[in-house]
Amino acid sequence: MPLLFYERLAADNRRPSPFCWRTRFALAHKRLEPEICAVRFTEADQLAFSGQGRVPILVDGDQVISDSWLIACYLEEAYPDHPSLFGGAVGRDLTRVLNHWVDTTLQRALAEPFIPSLHAILDPADQAYFRKSREETWGCTLEQLHNERAKYLSAFPPLLEPLRLKLDETPYICGEQPTYGDYLIFAVFQWARCTDPVDILSEHDTVLREWRTRMLDLHNGLARSVPAFKTAA
Repeated sequence: MPLLFYERLAADNRRPSPFCWRTRFALAHKRLEPEICAVRFTEADQLAFSGQGRVPILVDGDQVISDSWLIACYLEEAYPDHPSLFGGAVGRDLTRVLNHWVDTTLQRALAEPFIPSLHAILDPADQAYFRKSREETWGCTLEQLHNERAKYLSAFPPLLEPLRLKLDETPYICGEQPTYGDYLIFAVFQWARCTDPVDILSEHDTVLREWRTRMLDLHNGLARSVPAFKTAA
């Protein structure tokens, strides 16, 4: 039975979920080629078998795993003879810290400016659900979030300073070769590319732009294989 990978689908074959991109890269790193099942927001019934309604989901035989971090850990344990995502137990623990930082700080900082953009690239059938659920979460309209866009975007570049310092020392966040830590962070950049025409990096941010290009080229250009806004290439 083939591996099955469930991910989010938007209009025009866009794949906008940063959590799903984490898993896409983890699978590629492990040299695994799953069958991809793309699911829209209004097709949550297709995910009922997992006992919850979110992607990513990985099905490996009788194993059903949801949550990108749990999937990465599963892949590391189930496929020990394939390239390691963490480089050992210590690397896994440190990567877990990075995972929490990306969730609570880096990715969270782009939620407000990009939620309206994500709404715009969804199929019309998904837009009503998405608007209602996100406006309930944020306690304001998507238009109000959009009006504060410049403020939110200006607060993002300073958060990247630790990454600049590290990438000035090594080609990847975790050293000479990419590991899951790189995929965690790059998933945020890929989310931006797939969702909004703005480039979240300035033209002078050379270190991060070079790293982003290296990540775009990884695994036979995996990140370039789906539609994205060219201004954020």
